[in-house]
Amino acid sequence: MVRELTNGAVGGALATAAMSAVMLAGSRVGLMPDQPPKRIARAFLPGRKHRPKPGEGVLGAVTHVGFGAACGTLLALVCRRRRPPALLGVGYGLAIWLVSYQGWVPWMGILPPISADRPGRPVVMAAGHVVYGAVLVLAVNHLNDAART
Repeated sequence: MVRELTNGAVGGALATAAMSAVMLAGSRVGLMPDQPPKRIARAFLPGRKHRPKPGEGVLGAVTHVGFGAACGTLLALVCRRRRPPALLGVGYGLAIWLVSYQGWVPWMGILPPISADRPGRPVVMAAGHVVYGAVLVLAVNHLNDAART
């Protein structure tokens, strides 16, 4: 079980890297001027919630990978000894997006809810979370298969 949970964390970190590539592409084409993980980190650092702060980019990246790894571990715990399909991962990624960006992130006043956000960000974030979920399941299944052989 420890190996499966570890594989979930590693898969979550890899999936977060893939999702981050989608988010960076969205930023480069002008759909998302600020990265949400950076904005979330900014809100937790001392000082005014919406003012840029030193270290927020690094803290945002580190906590984003940590959150992705934790979500990967949770999926591995729920799917113990089963090979979840990629479609389950896509649904899981979208569920994380909805709970975060229609739930606790706007509740804390960090970003507006999906329904009131700037036009490009929700599309990029939804696509990123689809990629996260698909890569998570593929990585976890691959790591678990390799551990069993």
